[in-house]
Amino acid sequence: MNVAIIKYNAGNVQSVLYAMERLGAEAVLTDDWETIQQADKVIFPGQGEASTAMAYLKARKLDLLIKELKQPFFGICLGLQLLCDYSEENDTPCLGVFPVQVKRFPNWEKVPHIGWNSLENRRSPLLEGLDEQAFAYYVHSFYAELHEEYTIATSQYMLEFSALLHKDNYYAMQAHPEKSSGTGEKILTNFLNL
Repeated sequence: MNVAIIKYNAGNVQSVLYAMERLGAEAVLTDDWETIQQADKVIFPGQGEASTAMAYLKARKLDLLIKELKQPFFGICLGLQLLCDYSEENDTPCLGVFPVQVKRFPNWEKVPHIGWNSLENRRSPLLEGLDEQAFAYYVHSFYAELHEEYTIATSQYMLEFSALLHKDNYYAMQAHPEKSSGTGEKILTNFLNL
């Protein structure tokens, strides 16, 4: 199993590399087109700020590459948000894989949303085998709105938002599976087995 983890100057990639190692997958952090194109699976993780991350992707034309990929692709946290149409964070047009808007949580006194939250309304092979009471670990100040077709799990923090999205070969999760104990390990294993 050959996994490309897209490098785009976002934080939190090291923990994803460690998670892949624990699961027996050979992963490389890269922004090289050929390496990404030839990977069996691609992961797009990260913590950071939307406009800076998009500028890095555009400078290397990774914004074009990401939308052309055919292998299973998994966006995590900022990776989910950048796969959407638009983010309110610094008024940022994003990749547009999912026709979804990313918005600020309304109450800044309780933001960011940090901690464990349940995954509700689940409908995806990515979530098979999870306990009824599966919880995932979140750290975010922005959220992806719900989409009738592409939202495959929801979570709640002040309001209901897309916990996971899926369209074609693209999957994305707002929480951090690499920090979500057994729940996250199962989700990553399911992704590697797609």
